[in-house]
Amino acid sequence: MANSPEYQKWFEMASKQMKGKTPDDMAWKSPEGIMIKPLYEAADIEGLPTVNTFPGMAPFTRGPMATMYAGRPWTIRQYAGFSTAKASNEFYRKNLAAGQKGLSVAFSLSTHRGYDSDNPRVSGDIGKAGVAIDSIEDMKILFDGIPLDKMSVSMTMNGAVIPILAMWIGAAEEQGVKQEQLDGTIQNDILKEYLTRNTYIYPPEPSMRIVSDIMAYASKNMPKYNTISISGYHIMEAGADSVLQTAFTLADGVEYVRAAIRSGMDIDTFAPRLSFFFGIGMNFFMDIAMLRAARFLWHRLMQQFNPKNIKSSMLRTHCQTSGWSLTEQDPYNNVIRTTLECMSAVLGGTQSLHTNSFDEAVCLPTELSARIARNTQIIVQEETHVCKVADPLGGSYYVEYLTNKIVEEAQKIIDEIEEIGGMAKAIESGMPKMRIEESAARRQARIDQGKDVIVGVNKYRLADEKMDFDILEVPDSVRLEQIDRINHIKKTRDTAKCQACLEAVTKAAAGDGNLLEVAIAAAKARATVGEISDAMEKVFGRYVATTQCVSGAYSSEYSEVSSDAAQVIEGLRKRTGDFLAKTGRRPRILVTKMGQDGHDRGIKVVASSYADLGFDVDISPMFQTPDEAAKMAIENDVHIVGASSLAAGHKTLVPELIGKLKEKGAGEIMVVAGGVIPPNDYQFLYDAGCKGIYGPGTPITESAGKVMDMLEAQYCK
Repeated sequence: MANSPEYQKWFEMASKQMKGKTPDDMAWKSPEGIMIKPLYEAADIEGLPTVNTFPGMAPFTRGPMATMYAGRPWTIRQYAGFSTAKASNEFYRKNLAAGQKGLSVAFSLSTHRGYDSDNPRVSGDIGKAGVAIDSIEDMKILFDGIPLDKMSVSMTMNGAVIPILAMWIGAAEEQGVKQEQLDGTIQNDILKEYLTRNTYIYPPEPSMRIVSDIMAYASKNMPKYNTISISGYHIMEAGADSVLQTAFTLADGVEYVRAAIRSGMDIDTFAPRLSFFFGIGMNFFMDIAMLRAARFLWHRLMQQFNPKNIKSSMLRTHCQTSGWSLTEQDPYNNVIRTTLECMSAVLGGTQSLHTNSFDEAVCLPTELSARIARNTQIIVQEETHVCKVADPLGGSYYVEYLTNKIVEEAQKIIDEIEEIGGMAKAIESGMPKMRIEESAARRQARIDQGKDVIVGVNKYRLADEKMDFDILEVPDSVRLEQIDRINHIKKTRDTAKCQACLEAVTKAAAGDGNLLEVAIAAAKARATVGEISDAMEKVFGRYVATTQCVSGAYSSEYSEVSSDAAQVIEGLRKRTGDFLAKTGRRPRILVTKMGQDGHDRGIKVVASSYADLGFDVDISPMFQTPDEAAKMAIENDVHIVGASSLAAGHKTLVPELIGKLKEKGAGEIMVVAGGVIPPNDYQFLYDAGCKGIYGPGTPITESAGKVMDMLEAQYCK
């Protein structure tokens, strides 16, 4: 670190004030492994390649546009969608009237996975975490009264990206809007699905072909449209720190560029339409630096493809504030958290932004909470004057130092990925996923010990928690309504024409026809999302991932201290050891994620942590039905099943799991639940036979202790 004469004088002054300590004692290591000292000076950033640049000029560290927000503020987006297309449409129109500038559509998990609402595998998922879209008729209702020739629309869709994009294009044309007029972004980022989110359908190779087909089609027919949003958000939400998010997101981007070039596209044909999507958490300055570092690195990485258009090397990004950082405990604190994350994204130079609602750790956002989230951005935009200057933190010694450190550390990881053979090969090796899961486990251990403070969770916790806001609950009748619509469409469409279009999709999948082009025809013929997905699945197959988890990461964070926290770990290990001595085997738990929600951070952290505590741990494959989970629990002879819930399916899936265990003669296997479950639903689950519920913020050691209480009471009498 820099050590100028002025710094030495400050060091001596500070040491006197600290009475026995020096500023070196205040240095700390960030989750990214970056050493942070308490003061930075000009000498710390002297000669760094990321410094002394200008906004709008390569390498774009200070922003992709010359004037940034002084010329035009970022676009305020709201990621929303729930229940039916009609209900979501009403929600969108209210938000647009209230100042929202663009739409970001959240789709039902069933839709993400390419299932129609009448598929029995998705009975607990319809409309719970996004809007269910089964046909072009649903898409037309979703955008009724919203001029698609004037409105930018972002759609978070990867698995079923072909039918959904086809239906949106078809709905726009039937609204009278030409393809060349359409503006917005489709996420179309399948690689991060294999890394974190898990809403994939097909194996990696045909999925990459889908990405290329969409890019090729849009480059010819939709010049204003962004064909891919390369997402780091879910990488962050799965547990990655800022360096990992930067490295893996940009490595994904390079992989997509290579895929497009292999398909015959010229770099300057598609690269200017690439966009990114970063997650912003509570490490305020680190995430500001992350966005600046990502722009610098992307410009550097793109030079290997010899672009002629300067925009081909310009990273533009959407950001979303963290959902994982939001707490069930003392939830109004989340308004403050989201405001700080909003400011971090803005000071980092995002092009558009979605702010999460304060109640999202408990339920879907209500109209009130969504308005507060939207107004957070409006207030920052209109009242703080941050839009008056381009890159207001440019030149900050601390921010510039962090920017350069992220560049250095992320480049090392990118180089490692390149040595493996690129991101697709790295994903096959399991390297990125394991790094993310290790980071998540370490983070949870620090929180459980109180080393990382979360106000209202592990410090300053309220003695009496009360839920004093409304809960939005999507009724099961939504599924029945969707099924009725599917049945009506199938009765009234031209069956022969629809079947011919679906056969064309299958033929294109088997050959080299453009899949989006033939899917648009199928969508207009009223083929459903499930039918179009199945037409491709006949050729591609459906992908099933291998589930594994890290070991030792959680407990290693405790080994660094000789405190009461470490004694808790040893106490739990003794209890699992005593259980082994008394019963002849270790306590065995199956951790399962039922339904179509692919977020697996929770089950991976629980699984790896419980294993560190001495449990035998089984992890089910993703997307289990209750019947499949019950069967696996019995076959593996477990004592207890831990069911993880995130997407509001708990009232359907957990009771069904308990019922299936009883049906199969295994009622002695206990079931506990964790994740995003509104406290008002706890009694419903207890009445259904659930033995324990551990919501967000529950320390692993606390839940493990309660699980051991139950197991000891039943098996160690």
